[in-house]
Amino acid sequence: MSSPRSSSLLAWPATSSSPARRHAASPSARRRARLRRKIKENLTAYGLLCAALVVFAMFSWYPIVRGVLLSFQQVDFVNPPTWVGLDNFARLFADPLFGVAWRNTLLFTGLALVFGFAVPFLTAVLLNELRHAKAFFRLAVYLPVMLPPVVTALMWKWFYDPGSGLFNSALGAVGLSGPQWLDSSGTATLSLVFVSTWANMGSTTLIYLAALGTIPGELYEAAELDGAGMWKRLRHVTFPQTRFVLLMLLLLQVVATMQVFTEPYVMTGGGPDDSTVTVLLLLYRYAFVYNDFGSASAMSLLLFLALGVFSALYVRLTRKADQA
Repeated sequence: MSSPRSSSLLAWPATSSSPARRHAASPSARRRARLRRKIKENLTAYGLLCAALVVFAMFSWYPIVRGVLLSFQQVDFVNPPTWVGLDNFARLFADPLFGVAWRNTLLFTGLALVFGFAVPFLTAVLLNELRHAKAFFRLAVYLPVMLPPVVTALMWKWFYDPGSGLFNSALGAVGLSGPQWLDSSGTATLSLVFVSTWANMGSTTLIYLAALGTIPGELYEAAELDGAGMWKRLRHVTFPQTRFVLLMLLLLQVVATMQVFTEPYVMTGGGPDDSTVTVLLLLYRYAFVYNDFGSASAMSLLLFLALGVFSALYVRLTRKADQA
C-alpha cells in the first residue's frame, strides 16, 4: 500500500498542468467572447440598417422597377396588363403635344436658370455684405419656402389676375395698362418662372450664404488693397471660391426645373394654346385624364434617362475642367 505522501507526489503533475492548460486556452476563449460581444453590439445596428433598406426598397427601388415594367405594358388598373413592347413610346412620339411639352419644359428651364440661378446668388452676396439685421433679411428671404406650393401658386394667380389682380391694379394706379400675364402665350411661361424663382430662392440663397461664409476675409482685404472693385472681387475671389457650390446647384436646379408641375397645373392648366404644357403635366394627363398609365410610365422613363444622361455628362465635363 502506498503512503499518503507518495500518492500526493504521484498526483502532483496532474494538478500542476491544469493551470497551464487554462492559460493556453484563454486567448481563444477571449477571442470568442470578444466576437460575441461585438455581434451583440452590432446586432441592433444591423437590424435598423435592414429595416431602412427594406423601406427604401419598397418605396424607392420597387416603384422604379415597376415603372420601367409599366412603360412596356398597356395598363389601366382595371383590366389585366398586357405586354405591348415599344408601342407606348411610339404613341408618345406620334403625339403632337409630346414635342411641345419638351420644348416648353426646356424653355422654362432656360429662363429659370437665367433668373433662378442668378437672383439667389446676387441676393446672397448682398445679404453677406450687410452689417445689421442679417437675421431678419435671411428670414424674409426664406419665408416663401415655408409656404405650400399650391398656396403660393394660388396667391400668385391672384397677383396676375388681369382684372382685380395686385400687379395690374398697381399699374393702373399710375396710369399704365398691365399685360395679360397668364392669358397670353408670350408672357405665361415667364410669369411661371417668376413664381418658381420667388418660391424656391430661399433655400438656394442660404446655401450660397453658407458658401460665402467659408471664404477667408483676408482674400477680400488683399483684393481691396490691390484696388479691386466689387465686380473684380466677385470675379477673382467669390466665383473661384464658391465654384463647387455653384456647379452643384446648377445641376440640381436643372434637374428640378425639368420636373416643373405645380405652377402650370394650378395656374394655367397648360394654356394658353398649350404654351405651358410641360413634360410632367402631359405625363399627368396620360395617367389621370387618358387613363393610360403605360404611356405615362414611358414618358417618365424618357425623362429619367434624359436627366441621367445630362447629369453624367455634366459631372464628367466639370471633372475634366477641374483637372485641367
